[in-house]
Amino acid sequence: MRITLLGTAAGGGVPQWNCNCAVCHEARRASGRVTPRTQSSVALSADGRSWFLLNASPDIRQQIEGCACLRPPAGKKRGSPIHGVLLTNADLDHTLGLFLLREGERLTVHAATAVRQSLAKGLSVGSTLDCFCGVEWVQPPAKLSPLLRRDGSSSGLLYQAVALGGKPPRFFKRRAGSTLGHVVGYRIVDQKTGGRLLFLLDVAALDKQVQRLLPECDALLFDGTFWTNNEMKRRGVGALTAAQMGHVPISGPGGSLKALAALQPKPKIYTHINNTNPILVEDSPEHAAVLAAGCLVGCDGMEIVI
Repeated sequence: MRITLLGTAAGGGVPQWNCNCAVCHEARRASGRVTPRTQSSVALSADGRSWFLLNASPDIRQQIEGCACLRPPAGKKRGSPIHGVLLTNADLDHTLGLFLLREGERLTVHAATAVRQSLAKGLSVGSTLDCFCGVEWVQPPAKLSPLLRRDGSSSGLLYQAVALGGKPPRFFKRRAGSTLGHVVGYRIVDQKTGGRLLFLLDVAALDKQVQRLLPECDALLFDGTFWTNNEMKRRGVGALTAAQMGHVPISGPGGSLKALAALQPKPKIYTHINNTNPILVEDSPEHAAVLAAGCLVGCDGMEIVI
C-alpha cells in the first residue's frame, strides 16, 4: 500500500490566512523553522494506479497538481485515477474539496449516515453535486470489506470504519440531535502485502476502543491538532479548548504522546496539525519531544509504503 500525505494541517492551513500567531508568523518569514502546510487529506493505493482519498480538503486541487500520480492519465483528454473519497466527518476542512471535484466522473463518497445527513441538510452537498457529476453515497462497513473501484472491481484494499466519540460539525450542531456517528476513523488493509493502516483524526478521547486499536497497525496517522488543551487561549487566538473542539491533546498526562510512545516502532505520524501547535516549529522542544517518542510530525508530500 502506498500512502501519500497530501495535506497535514488542520482547518485554515499553515499559515492561516487571518492568523499572525507565532507559528504562522514564522511560516511567513520563510526561515525554514516552520514549513507551510495545506489542509489535511491523504491519498492511498494498493497498485499505484487506482487511488482513494481520505477526506477532500479545500486545497484538493493544489494537492492533486502537486502529486503526479493523481493527475489525469497520460494520453487522455480528461480523467482521474481517484476512485472514491472516504470521509471521517462532515467538517468543512474535510469536505469542501468535494465541490472542487464536481467536473469529473460520478463521485463515490464513503460516509457514515450522520455525516451524510449533515452534508445534505447543512451544506446541500448531494443536491449540488447532482447538478454536476452526481454522487454515489456508500455506507462504510463496520467489518473489513473490499474497497471497490468505480466499476465495482476490487482495488486490492480492504477497509473498515471505526466509530469515534466525536461531535457533529459546527454548522450543523444545533440540528444534529444525537452526537453518535458523526466521526469515524478507518482501518485499511492491503490484501496482497497484509500492510495495515490506521487513520484516526478528530480523536476526542483515548478510550478503550482507541487504545485497543493502536497496536493493530503497521502505520498510524493520528490526530495532532493541539499540543495542549488550552492552546488556543494561550496563543491568544480563541477561547475553546481542545476537548471542546473534539481533540485529545498531544501532551500532558492524558495526552496521546504517552500512548503512542509505548507502541512498537512503526511509522507513527501526527497529522491534522493546527496552526497554533508548537510541534510545527522544527527547533522547538515540543517538536523534539515528538521525535524522542518515536513519532513523526507529518508534512505535505510525506510518503509511506507498507
